[in-house]
Amino acid sequence: MVEFYKYHGAGNDFILIDNRSKVFNPDKKIIKNLCRRHLGVGADGLILLEDDSLSGYMMRYFNSDGKEASMCGNGGRCFVAFAQSLGLCNDHFIFNAIDGYHEAIILKRDKDSYLVNLKMNDVSTVLPYDEGFYLDTGSPHLVVFTNYINKIDVFKTGKELRLLPKWGADGVNVNFAQIENNKIISRTYERGVENETLACGTGAVAIAISAVDQNLIRNSPVKIEMCGGTLKVHYEKREQKFTNIWLEGPAVMVFKGGINL
Repeated sequence: MVEFYKYHGAGNDFILIDNRSKVFNPDKKIIKNLCRRHLGVGADGLILLEDDSLSGYMMRYFNSDGKEASMCGNGGRCFVAFAQSLGLCNDHFIFNAIDGYHEAIILKRDKDSYLVNLKMNDVSTVLPYDEGFYLDTGSPHLVVFTNYINKIDVFKTGKELRLLPKWGADGVNVNFAQIENNKIISRTYERGVENETLACGTGAVAIAISAVDQNLIRNSPVKIEMCGGTLKVHYEKREQKFTNIWLEGPAVMVFKGGINL
């Protein structure tokens, strides 16, 4: 039996497994079945904690379609909380992921609830398109600003934009954002999940950076209100480059269980 833990970051939920002893083989079909709502554990993705020769620990992330995927910001914060719950780190932690090394700071802990600040990669390019703004924050994102976010059919419109040929074979995550009173309300269609999710960490970063780049908002941190909760994006801007980007938000352990494979 393989032990797993269920976590969520602002409603973006994940199955986490301590895989340092390679007890779990990341088979696409198995991951897809585990992530299925109602018929499996149910999650937006699965995260493996494995050994890394340089930092000590590696985060491997798989979307609910079973494919190994690019960086997940909410998943990264849950990974940090999970590592501390296993006694693998203190409040300051560095780990490896598919897009490189990440620094993290646990700001607060109350039993199984954590507040985590996760350092993200620098962003130097925000590309304007007819559909919105394209940038890579560890995962590729399209940001579409709107004044009518509650009227958007996120599943239908998000899917149409996500599959446009211009983004390449892997497509793009699609974020809809509305600015209100110095904060941003957002909704995201995630590739690999192929549906709207309650939150998206790399999407929150993409939205904040795009808004600042277009002079739509200027404060730091930028508050991003998502369906599952609020995330904060801290940043520094020098000319057209964004550095020292931190994603702040919750990571909560929901329950643990065992999987017979």
